Amino acid sequence: MTEPRADERRIILEMGTGNDLYGMDYTKAAIRAVHDALHHSSIVLFRSLAVDHQAMRVQVTVGVQEPELVDCARVAEELPRGRAEVSAVFGGLNVVDTEQGTTHVIATVGIEAFLPVDALQWRLSD
Repeated sequence: MTEPRADERRIILEMGTGNDLYGMDYTKAAIRAVHDALHHSSIVLFRSLAVDHQAMRVQVTVGVQEPELVDCARVAEELPRGRAEVSAVFGGLNVVDTEQGTTHVIATVGIEAFLPVDALQWRLSD
């Protein structure tokens, strides 16, 4: 996960898991994990506050056992809003089925959304 830039604040953190049971496709597992995370959230603040979703930076961190096999550009295409930045790191899980000679890939993702926030425009209510 990444730290917010000086002019922005993290407004959303979602997590998801995905798998590819038979093809050992790390990108497919990562995309499924992104879809899982996205199905956990509904972001109404863009309409409610008239915020342009292109102002949002979306940082996706994918954890898999072989991060170099994730097509990060392909994963970024799955994000419906904001400016996506995807990185793959060591994590997730491979489950080896020695009887069948297959490896099941399990990916995990953290999706963080950041918006530029001027702290002077906000105050806590009583």
